[in-house]
Amino acid sequence: MGAVSYQDLERPGAGGEAGSLPAGAAIVVDADGDATVGVPDLPQPAPDDAFAAAARDVLRGIVASVEEPAAGGRQKLFGRAGLAVVPTAANAGSHLPRAVGLGLALERLRRGARPADGEPEAAAWPADSVVVCSFGDASVNHATVTAALNTAGWYDHTGLRIPVLFVCEDSGGSADGWVATTLRSRPGIRYFAADGTDVAESYRVAAEAAAWVRRHRRPAVLHLGAVRLMGQGDAARDPLLATARLLVTSGYAGGEELLSRYDERGWQLRRIAEEALDEPKLASAVDVVRELAPRRPVRVARAVAEAAERAAGPGAGARAEAFGGKPPELTGPLTLAQSINAALADGMLDHPRMAVFGRDVAAGGGAHGVTEGLRDRFGAARVFDTPRDETSILGLGLGAGLAGMLPVPEIRYLAYLHSAEDQLRGEAATMRFFSRGAFRNPMVVRVAALAGEDGLGGHARNDNSVAVLRDVPGLVVAVPARPDDAAPMLRTCLAAARVDGSVCVFLEPAALYDARDLYADGDGEWTAEYAEPGAWADRHVPIGRARVYGIGSAEDLTIITFGSGVRMSLRAAATLAAEGVGSRVVDLRWLAPLPVADIIREASATGRVLVVDETRRSGGVGEGVVSALVDTGYVGAARRVAGLDSFVPLGPAARQVLVSDEAITQGARTLLAR
Repeated sequence: MGAVSYQDLERPGAGGEAGSLPAGAAIVVDADGDATVGVPDLPQPAPDDAFAAAARDVLRGIVASVEEPAAGGRQKLFGRAGLAVVPTAANAGSHLPRAVGLGLALERLRRGARPADGEPEAAAWPADSVVVCSFGDASVNHATVTAALNTAGWYDHTGLRIPVLFVCEDSGGSADGWVATTLRSRPGIRYFAADGTDVAESYRVAAEAAAWVRRHRRPAVLHLGAVRLMGQGDAARDPLLATARLLVTSGYAGGEELLSRYDERGWQLRRIAEEALDEPKLASAVDVVRELAPRRPVRVARAVAEAAERAAGPGAGARAEAFGGKPPELTGPLTLAQSINAALADGMLDHPRMAVFGRDVAAGGGAHGVTEGLRDRFGAARVFDTPRDETSILGLGLGAGLAGMLPVPEIRYLAYLHSAEDQLRGEAATMRFFSRGAFRNPMVVRVAALAGEDGLGGHARNDNSVAVLRDVPGLVVAVPARPDDAAPMLRTCLAAARVDGSVCVFLEPAALYDARDLYADGDGEWTAEYAEPGAWADRHVPIGRARVYGIGSAEDLTIITFGSGVRMSLRAAATLAAEGVGSRVVDLRWLAPLPVADIIREASATGRVLVVDETRRSGGVGEGVVSALVDTGYVGAARRVAGLDSFVPLGPAARQVLVSDEAITQGARTLLAR
């Protein structure tokens, strides 16, 4: 961030970053607005002063020492939990959407969102907290930065307050005047500018900008002129040399004195570097992944049971009132969409800091009506619409989770996620990993996903590509196929987010939202009763556990599938049963982590495995299932039925590339004929 850091704005001289003021320095501003630096003395540096401590942290990151305070040797980052400096490993400003989300969440918490009974308070954010985030001039042109600035301005335009100070370091790499023009033109964002090579001016303007954001609770940008380290032709503007000139011309130090101080600092840095080099490094895979994604299934199960006790006990009256006197378990069989809606409502009743948001989720109930009625029950502060930008939606979730809320953002269609997926890969999933667990951003991302047989809307609304999600370390990916699985799986994800800080993606098969029948029109076999709170603990679905259906003797064939494939496979199994073939249909339910133990057990029971994968043959889920079989020594027969390596076309043509009942039945017959 150059001459200004979060610490510098709050406690001058404490940060120790290049260009910050020496301890004890003061800014003197005369009647004309000109600033000078007043320094009472320049004491010789002590071996363990603040400068040495800051330098040691940086050098530890460079040499991947396990003693580095942010990532513990996993990455070279700036960060320290005790100072609320959040480490980022950002790609061109991809951390800015999170900063906007954090600012919005801090304001909501400041206005009274409370924790649930028995739930610990979140990090003690002061009531006047502001968020400071920095980026470079080249990042002004990046989509994530544009999204963050746009969202901050959009919310300001609607009257919501977001106390965020964006700091742009402009080293002159962009077209002349472009950065200033771009930043000045942002509606709803106050513009401040200073020469970042002038420490006195930078401090004065930074303090003014921070004070403005703190007072008005609105976004601003601080545009700092800067130079590149060791850049050609920039020596005259180097802030270190400029500060030295200022001290000499102001009469506070002589040239020899400063050179001596500089030389001593150099030797001090060399000694610290040598010490850091000798510190231990990460030496095992266990050490590396320890904080990646902790799983505490017993505690998650306990959290679900405790939520059930609250819903059936102290919260029973409020629950009945929220459901208009008729809780969902009394309304009869529900569809998949209705079951998710009821589970969201139960979640919001139990978690006062839970928020549901996304494109049209408040006013319109989302594209599929899954969130219908939630805003009326829980208010616009907890169920709200966002700009139509998936990067911003996920960024709001990241920031809210960091602030101590339980965010549940909705992505309208799976295809829309791909333009924003780095918010999951590069930001959400890395938070614990790069902070040694000091920070976390729990979140449950709901996505209308996968394909319908009619191809309505073409590939934009029928995307069946999930490989990018399964490739993200630590990410939980859930796919409920049935209403009686959807609610308990959603409760599990909410509990895992609260207990372990998990980032969960809840893929909802859009083709099954309103499905009611399984084998014949009117049979109602794809609806289910909603479980009363007293049954939640017994029906708990742990992460990474499959569901198995037995059809006929269940001894001849194992069909492993998920999502819409479950419904199609059950129909195919019924056809095979009429031919004397008994099948086990395994609903994976969780795509990450895969239920490997269940896969191997059910595969070994028959020795014949048909993998039914409604995603694509290349990079699809089926590849992971087959790999799990191979890795664990499965020696039986195996075959795949998968979607073609094609985008989903519009209309009936979709049936030519997607999995069907007939393809599953024929694949099973071919496998059995071997």
